[in-house]
Amino acid sequence: MIPTTLDLTADPQGIARAADLLRQGLLVAFATETVYGLGGDARSGSAVAAIYEAKGRPSFNPLIAHVASVQAAQRFVQWSDQAQMLADAFWPGPLTLVLPLREGNGISTLVTAGLDTLAVRVPAHHTARALLAEFDGPVAAPSANPSGQISPTNAEHVRAGLGGRIAAILDDGPCGVGLESTIVGLAEEPTLLRPGGVALEQIEAVLNARLHLHQSGDLLTAPGQLQSHYAPDAPVRLNARTRQGDEVLLGFGPVECDLNLSAKGDVTEAASNLFAALHKLNESGRPIAVSPIPNTNLGAAINDRLCRAAAPRDS
Repeated sequence: MIPTTLDLTADPQGIARAADLLRQGLLVAFATETVYGLGGDARSGSAVAAIYEAKGRPSFNPLIAHVASVQAAQRFVQWSDQAQMLADAFWPGPLTLVLPLREGNGISTLVTAGLDTLAVRVPAHHTARALLAEFDGPVAAPSANPSGQISPTNAEHVRAGLGGRIAAILDDGPCGVGLESTIVGLAEEPTLLRPGGVALEQIEAVLNARLHLHQSGDLLTAPGQLQSHYAPDAPVRLNARTRQGDEVLLGFGPVECDLNLSAKGDVTEAASNLFAALHKLNESGRPIAVSPIPNTNLGAAINDRLCRAAAPRDS
């Protein structure tokens, strides 16, 4: 246990302190536009091992390396024309690319779970970018929560799940997107490995090609592919029109419910509210029912997270 998890403000002094902690091989949670990430030096095996330990995360589940720029990404992975097209369109932003590692990349094999590819992203959030620039290196950063539980979209969520396990939390308020990044594999044919903050339709439009879809039985090549993930403590029932028993209802659109992701039926608003709403309803200790959500654009990413939240739990 860490004696005290520091609360740092996202100002120049707090960012400098956070970068110094990362240089010492310690863990810092920080805001991104998607969710709060749990950062450690991606070149340090001991720092990355500490991420797995703090989260209770399976070591066969790869991590995303966050970098400050396209040029920084190119130091670690083999770049391609398709990678450049997607980076031009969506970086900085909520898109992760999985590409073959470069020779002599220096990334800890714990980040890649022993694979010959690396998931890499340039975040858009100003605090994340400032931290990466100050640290001047790749930061491995899965979501800052115990493995398999609801992703954190504010500092309070991080503190509740990881307080006493990490060195510091760099607090910059709630996250804007509220869903993890979309992950696209480019090591072979372009593949959607995880839906997220950039819609499938947008990516296909940029590439002028259909993406192959990752199947449940395929090898784990990116974060967020475990069947049971993003899960509250209580059972989750999907596509619910009404409550059953003592359930609480998470609504979408103009429905009577305990908490509404978007009363006007806006999937972008729903995505930004999803994890905070699950945290709130989880506090009730009651089963959670969820209204139907359209499976288009960001709705596909919302439904992906909800299906994993509702999946049978790993024993």
